[in-house]
Order: sequence, then structure tokens, then C-alpha cells
Amino acid sequence: MKRRDFYRTVLAVGSVFAVGGAWAQEEAPDALVKRISTEVLDAVKSDAAIQAGDVGRITALVDGKIMPNVNFTRMTASAVGRFWRQATPEQQKRLQDEFKTLLVRTYSGALGEVKEHTLSFKPLRAKPEDTEVVVRSEVRGRGEPIQLDYRLEKTAGGWKIYDLNVLGVWLVETYRSQFAQEINNKGLDGLITSLAQRNKSNGKS
Repeated sequence: MKRRDFYRTVLAVGSVFAVGGAWAQEEAPDALVKRISTEVLDAVKSDAAIQAGDVGRITALVDGKIMPNVNFTRMTASAVGRFWRQATPEQQKRLQDEFKTLLVRTYSGALGEVKEHTLSFKPLRAKPEDTEVVVRSEVRGRGEPIQLDYRLEKTAGGWKIYDLNVLGVWLVETYRSQFAQEINNKGLDGLITSLAQRNKSNGKS
């Protein structure tokens, strides 16, 4: 597999997401990420439709296993940057919907390769009182292990993922630069239209 394809595969695993002591009353952040990752990998390995890139099945998997554990509002807001506060509630909703569709469609074709890889987690470096942590892991398969890290925040509803790092590159930062250029040129509605068009095009491919 080419490194570029492997990179997309790792992102697909990520987009798509126990210790004792003070964590005991709730699921620890590293345990949460490990559980989600295991459930997603198991689902992919057992579902030929997902392996073939069936967007409907992939979306169902994301909605059922990943999204309940992601602060997608924060993820989208961070990707849009300072322009988020200028967006109307309707624009914010459309941005979240299109951004989610973009992530699912962009990496759906890579999910078929996930069955060949395994995940290895590093010890969590965090204090019980921390409200934001980074869970570090590696994806192992062909070639060198690939770095895959998660940023999580502690909320009233438990730990939530809000960013993903592959090979030293954080997903939100990557999209923030792209979105800022689009907004500067065409405004928020221009970004929404561009995302919708890209999603429509990816859906036909």
C-alpha cells in the first residue's frame, strides 16, 4: 500500500474513534478511545459492504459508534476558526452537516484496508483532575507504525473526542487553513456551498 493510501486509512480509523483511581466512576479517556476503535475495527472486518466503501453503511457506523463520543460542534467550530462566531445558527448547523459528510465520504474508500491493521495504545499521561487529555496510539500493519493521537475533553456527558493527529498533523488545523481561504474568498455561505458541491461530487465517484 502506498504511504498516501495508508495515511488515508489511518484517518478513516480515526474519524470514523481503563484506569483506576479517580477515573473509576466513569470510563477513562484512553479506555473510551480503545473501546471505540475496537468496535469500529470489528464492524469493518465483519461487514463486506463497509469494506467495499458503502457510504450508507459507513455513515450508520459513524453515527452509531463514533459520533456519540465526539464533540463535533467543537471540532467544526475549531475548523471554521474565528468565523464560527459570525455564523448564524442555521449556517453553523449546515457547516456541521457538510463537514461530517466530507469526512465520511473522503475516507470511506480507505476503510476496506483497515482489516489489515491493528492498534497499539501508549500509557495515558494525565492527572485525575485534568479536563483535557491526549490519548496516543499507533496503527500497525505494513511498513512503519503510524502515529494516531486523539484530543479529548471532559464534559458533563463524559469524555468527548474533538481532534485527531496523524503523523504529527492535527485534523482540525489542516481544515482550518483550507476553510479560512475559502471564507476569505467567498464568505461562510461560499464555504457551505463548496463543501456541499464537494460532497455531491464525492458521492458520485
